[in-house]
Amino acid sequence: MTDLNTCQWPSADPLMIRYHDEEWGVPLHDDQKLFEFLVLDAFQAGLSWRTVLHKRENFRRAFDGFDASKIAEYNESEYERLMADAGIIRNKAKIRGTIQNAKCFLAVQQEYDTFDKFIWQFTGGKTIDNKLESLSAMPASSPESDAMSKELKRRGFKFVGSTICYAFMQAAGMVNDHLAGCPNRKSNQS
Repeated sequence: MTDLNTCQWPSADPLMIRYHDEEWGVPLHDDQKLFEFLVLDAFQAGLSWRTVLHKRENFRRAFDGFDASKIAEYNESEYERLMADAGIIRNKAKIRGTIQNAKCFLAVQQEYDTFDKFIWQFTGGKTIDNKLESLSAMPASSPESDAMSKELKRRGFKFVGSTICYAFMQAAGMVNDHLAGCPNRKSNQS
């Protein structure tokens, strides 16, 4: 990225730039895609988003296209298969957490009809537009991500601390943190 008016975090990485330009901050209401971001953001814990994004297609292949109903049924042999897959991040707790999160995700869908209805309640069904002037002004969490984290944990989800929830909210367009001069900063409203 050479334009100083754009968000600088994607740097010159073409995959990161495409993610920034086409996905990040765009309001998302598709349950399978929401689950994908929940999985990927959980794997990001302690790592860079770049690392996870560059393994995204491997994750998609390894985790049955992020199909929560299939992942919820994974047994010990599926867990071992994932632990042997060099294309993904092989973290025991995160893999087990993904299987647990798939079960919790399905329970939320059962209760709310869609995960979308449940998750967007934390922003009142609308995108929070932060109108940031600089990358240093970007928060790592918010009262909304705190509330989301608390409720997801109460429901048994793993790797859903407030910082991870905030990253999820950014990815799903629940918050718009594109910098004020960024051409992608459109006032997205859900």
